[in-house]
Amino acid sequence: MDILVLPGDGIGPEIVGATVTALDALERRYALGLALHHDAIGLGCLEKDGATLTDAVLDRARASDGTILGPVDTFVYPPLEDGGRNPSSEFRIALDLFANIRPSYARPGVPCMAPGIDLVMVRENTEGFYADRSMYKGIGEFQPDEDMALSLRKITTRASARIAKVAFELAATRRHKVTAIHKANALKLTDGLFLRTVRKVGEDYPGVELEEVIVDAMAALLIRDASRFDVILATNMFGDILSDEAAELSGSLGLAASLNAGDERAVAQCVHGAAPDIAGQDVANPVAMMQSTAMLLDWLGSRDKKDGIREAAAAFRAAVDTVAGDPARATRDLGGKAGTRAFGLAVADEIASAGS
Repeated sequence: MDILVLPGDGIGPEIVGATVTALDALERRYALGLALHHDAIGLGCLEKDGATLTDAVLDRARASDGTILGPVDTFVYPPLEDGGRNPSSEFRIALDLFANIRPSYARPGVPCMAPGIDLVMVRENTEGFYADRSMYKGIGEFQPDEDMALSLRKITTRASARIAKVAFELAATRRHKVTAIHKANALKLTDGLFLRTVRKVGEDYPGVELEEVIVDAMAALLIRDASRFDVILATNMFGDILSDEAAELSGSLGLAASLNAGDERAVAQCVHGAAPDIAGQDVANPVAMMQSTAMLLDWLGSRDKKDGIREAAAAFRAAVDTVAGDPARATRDLGGKAGTRAFGLAVADEIASAGS
């Protein structure tokens, strides 16, 4: 399996490096045939190639079985015309990665504000309020004069239907419940279309319960009782915001894994940003990057119908959670004293010793 590795900006090289250490141990134990190919995106790529993302890297991603995408510091990128391409959005659009899957759950030994939380956020990835994804050409945000700025939201039946299918399929393997998030009381046309489409898809899954919750109420309900939710289905921006809240409730944004998936390709990418303020200090938590990579392996195993890959992915997930819950080996944000590199080595050791 050819995996493209893109470390990114800030803490990206550190947490991706720790993930590669764990992947090497996984390869030694399970003989998956992983071939890791490294390339550059972000500020380093800008300095070398004049752009934060090149077409050559996108082509390599298309040709690979999967991609590990480190965090990027888009806030400091130059304008698009000066080479400041957003790798996150460009990968999602170019590879049609329409599903952003973000699990949040309580882990033994990890401090958690919602001990019963065990949910998955299924977020539409290619349209919605995101201005860089709502137009065929240009962006959906514009400014007629200095005192007025406008933004367009795009919701389509096609995108709503395919993300709804992902949510219902996932719920059918879990606790058989989908919660659709909306603001149809104010966004009557766009969220009205989204909800009608979700209901129609839901008719094909009679064994899965569908409930509908207004987004502001959902923000409160997650804090009140996150354990009542199974699979949460949301449009792009609502899902982005609520998944950050769910991640914090489960312990930390540093635990927030995600997978960007389409019908043919997938990209592992943690939810959090590049954290340039702690870059190079060996203190970053690599859990989210590792668990995102485990999700990628599980997706590849499902796609290719290879149970051995899925078994390895499950072992990877278990090893990461075991180390994260051990104060002697966890990173500082989780109450431990380990650095990023040490955490990666501890997960590698856990993988090597599992079952022995």
